[in-house]
Amino acid sequence: MAVDIHEYQAKEILSSYGVKIAEGGLAYSPSDAVQRARDIGGHVWAVKAQIHSGARGKAGGIKICKTHDEVEAAAEFLLGKRLVTHQTGPAGKVCARLYVESGMDIARELYFCFLVDRGSERIVMVGSAQGGMEIEELAANHSEAIIKIYIKPSVGLQDYQAREMAFALDLKAEMLSHAVKTIKGCYRALRDLDANMLEINPLVITGSGELVALDAKMGFDDNALFRQQKISELRDKTQEDPREMAAADRGLSYVGLNGDIGCMINGAGLAMATMDMIKLAGGEPANFLDVGGGASAERTEKAFRLVLADKNVKAMLVNIFAGINRCDWIAEGVVEAVKKIDMQIPLIVRLSGTNVEEGRRIITESGLPIITAETLAEAAEKAVQARNKVVAKDMAREI
Repeated sequence: MAVDIHEYQAKEILSSYGVKIAEGGLAYSPSDAVQRARDIGGHVWAVKAQIHSGARGKAGGIKICKTHDEVEAAAEFLLGKRLVTHQTGPAGKVCARLYVESGMDIARELYFCFLVDRGSERIVMVGSAQGGMEIEELAANHSEAIIKIYIKPSVGLQDYQAREMAFALDLKAEMLSHAVKTIKGCYRALRDLDANMLEINPLVITGSGELVALDAKMGFDDNALFRQQKISELRDKTQEDPREMAAADRGLSYVGLNGDIGCMINGAGLAMATMDMIKLAGGEPANFLDVGGGASAERTEKAFRLVLADKNVKAMLVNIFAGINRCDWIAEGVVEAVKKIDMQIPLIVRLSGTNVEEGRRIITESGLPIITAETLAEAAEKAVQARNKVVAKDMAREI
């Protein structure tokens, strides 16, 4: 899972690696915003909502102001506002802090990015002379405008590759050394801090010929946070899915989805296959949850509570293939968890693998209203059927 940080935090990191940024400051209130504008000076400021999402401008999250009164009004409008973009989903994200930045004399806008490309097992450097727009839109309508250069991690970014990108961005000869310094600084930040994505959109050329990161976005590998304490401290949990944060704090791999069939599965591959089968049966999974190979009774209970904390869940499917683990252990954990939690929704359990017969016996003799299944397809179908019955009952009550 990637860990995101705010724009102002990414800019502070890039500045420490020699990338030029505009002068700016953080604000938590309208009066703070006005004071930041006074500190910066000048006659034009950008007041930017700090949320973990791109496309903030389209959502009204960036305001260009020419007076202190306009800065104050923009801050009052943005603070506490829920911004909805195509990246946040319909729930949106609430703005709790602002970044006030000096206005820039922009001559040209460029796009620049580093990504870890798992397909090629390389770091890919992406650039375009057409910045300031969504890269997805650019890729769909003008794919020829996107330049990609692949970097071997064992060798690292070479000077000739940085120059190749600078030429591809159609930069003037006198800007070449500055561009190479900027590109290499970005690469070092990505490498040193275990980032898996670094995007600057737009990277602007000012009227005076400077190259400035006007926006910045960074994502980090959460598996590396144990050695990146400074990055871990930048994490803003209010911007993340509370279900995923609760899971991470309990050592569980969880991704929240928009469906209503909760899932508890051991193994990432089996989890993905289970979600596919639920969709094939006509349902929508509420989550991806991999409890791993050591699903003890305590861990099983934690997983149950996490899934059921999502009030949208109408039915829950447990799908376990026991290898290192044992089905009887899992069954005991499931029975214990159900008794403690007092489940109010249908539970479907499919066990397979080591000690499966004993596991099924424990489930059957528990006396609990647990629906069992022998195959994955059967489990998915029963989960969707149970979910449909719950929804029908809820609709009947409303009528």
